[in-house]
Amino acid sequence: MRITLLAATALSLVPMTLAAQTASPAPAAPAPAAAIAANPLLADWTGPYGGVPPWDKVTPALFPQAMEVAIAERRAEYRRIADNPAPATFANTFVPMQNAGKRLGRVLAVFGVMTSNMNSPAYQALDREWSPKLSAAGDEITFDPKLFARIQAIYDARTASGLDAQQQRLVTRTYDSYVRQGAKLNAAQKAEMSRINQALATEFSTFSEKLLADEGTAITVTDEAMLAGLPDSVKATAKAAAQERGQPGFAIVNTRSAVDPVLTFGTDRALREKVWRTFVNRGDNGGATDTNATIARIVKLRAERAKLLGFPTHAHWRMQDTMAKTPQAATDLMMRVWPAATARVKQEVADMQAIAAKEGTPITIEPWDYRFYQEKVRKARYDLDQTELKPYFALNNIIDASYYAANRLYGLNFKEITGQVPVFEKNVRVFHVTDKNGKEVGLFYRDDFARTGKRSGAWATTYRSQRNLAPAQNVLSSNNNNFASAAPGQPVLISLDDAETLFHEFGHAIHSMLQDVNYPGLTGTPRDFVEYPSQVNEHWLLTRDVLDKYARHYQTKAPMPQALLDKVIAAQTFNQGFATVEYLSSAIVDMKLHTVADGVVDADAFEKAALAEIGMPKEIVMRHRLPQFNHLFSSDAYSAGYYSYLWSETMDADTWAAFEEAGSPWDKATADRFAKVLLSTGNETDRAEAYRAFRGRDPDVNALLKVRGFPTTN
Repeated sequence: MRITLLAATALSLVPMTLAAQTASPAPAAPAPAAAIAANPLLADWTGPYGGVPPWDKVTPALFPQAMEVAIAERRAEYRRIADNPAPATFANTFVPMQNAGKRLGRVLAVFGVMTSNMNSPAYQALDREWSPKLSAAGDEITFDPKLFARIQAIYDARTASGLDAQQQRLVTRTYDSYVRQGAKLNAAQKAEMSRINQALATEFSTFSEKLLADEGTAITVTDEAMLAGLPDSVKATAKAAAQERGQPGFAIVNTRSAVDPVLTFGTDRALREKVWRTFVNRGDNGGATDTNATIARIVKLRAERAKLLGFPTHAHWRMQDTMAKTPQAATDLMMRVWPAATARVKQEVADMQAIAAKEGTPITIEPWDYRFYQEKVRKARYDLDQTELKPYFALNNIIDASYYAANRLYGLNFKEITGQVPVFEKNVRVFHVTDKNGKEVGLFYRDDFARTGKRSGAWATTYRSQRNLAPAQNVLSSNNNNFASAAPGQPVLISLDDAETLFHEFGHAIHSMLQDVNYPGLTGTPRDFVEYPSQVNEHWLLTRDVLDKYARHYQTKAPMPQALLDKVIAAQTFNQGFATVEYLSSAIVDMKLHTVADGVVDADAFEKAALAEIGMPKEIVMRHRLPQFNHLFSSDAYSAGYYSYLWSETMDADTWAAFEEAGSPWDKATADRFAKVLLSTGNETDRAEAYRAFRGRDPDVNALLKVRGFPTTN
């Protein structure tokens, strides 16, 4: 299970926002032709493949005008819909709503990439300024009584007006979304709602800026002996990081991709502790980059908003449009898994403690020891050393492997066209995607390498989503990773974990590429469904066909030996206590935090108390402590929703079981049914119903427990 971020820019049911504005509406007017001609961000995307973003022309200075003009144009488009004197119909209200705001959508798609992949002080300043303005601009539309009156009139007549099933679903989902966002509030309540939304947008930007600053720091090591045990590739990356900063020796950057190898292989225990403490205290060091006060304001504002909208807590509000539906349902699943995970941790710690004792190392296992000693246990139990695997995972080969699997399963074809269209960074690669009949699907962009100014982690983004509603659109999709680049002339070798991350993120891309929906408003899926297609896609990495063709030793070109694969498979349930507790503690604390009715919390104190309540093992820290929990505090996206990875993994494990029951991971009937029923349909049908249509029943949590090597239950 990859714990990653997913960014998406598909048109939503309510106006796309990052946050909002309180100024009175400007007169309806088309986007000024002179501004469009002078500002490349405002121009329609031109060129081949249905038009592409003008990445080569993007500068921070272009965005203020682009935002102003695009917001005004969207405002005018919605104004015309609301002021239409004709009785409200699906054709004169919902269809133009589906087409409104396209120019702003393009501007924000580019802006999102620049603030995530190419961040700088200039973009941070823009984010601080424009997040609240964008939020208010969205609220202005959501709170428009004339517009909502038309939506409600169509909603009230939805079953008697001849609408087909998709149209009825779009109407229902749009109406429900507007209500959830406050469309039924009175004027004073709407003003308060907009104030809260704008304040939250500002706080989200502040949190992101502070965390990025902490993640940009590094620990300098001048004595190479302190790096004993680290693979040469890790030391080379640290040396390059130091050179980039103009520092002597080696620099261990304060990001997961740089820290984890040190904690896994470094024999210098003092260095491991220093690196671990620096990493887990991001955002929690006092001073200018401390996020605790920001978090307190965010949680309080969220509670105020939930109360204003009539919900007991922020979690109840957020979960209205999810598969789980309620905080209790999500909590029930998490707590069903938690006891087995903590029990496994006790076994894992005992195994590690035994090895330390056998080696004559008089220590008690601490969090900075866990990854280091788990490798010793893995080696002793399975004769498997992670460094044995890396030579078989050359990045370019694994990229080709992901395309091979997508082609064999779904008929997708990938042809590299790097250099033929603009990119935002020199190392970005671009692929033209077609389906099994040669029909164009769109483009796929890859931004695979870590660099200063790029946020940590891995994520997928859709610059433009598929739609059949005229004007039809193809897909512009991307994956974003933080792999360490290699020395000149050397192949980039990635770990098994990195390879799984690559397949995971590519699963998001496959989901967007296979989409075949009519209305843009039926593209986005519930948060606890989003990670499901990507988690399923991880399974094909270790199939023998993929390994034989692509997991070849970068020097000898020999495929991975079956004996080595057998060790990997035998060890798949190894260390699942750590992996599950690390993730699940974060998800449980997230849900507990967002079910505090008044939202008054001290982040550090709350985290400590919540972990004590559930019996958090002292040898493990949350995967994301609250002061650095980007999923929760850089936007609302995953707030009260981090459980979604586990919810999705339950479906993922059960889906893989369907392929196993069919006798092959390449079973065509199962793959076709999976694509047709679940991957291509967006949100045209209820996702729980769609899953039942695919599997014939609800997902079985025992499949998840079995995959993790935990005892199954009745």
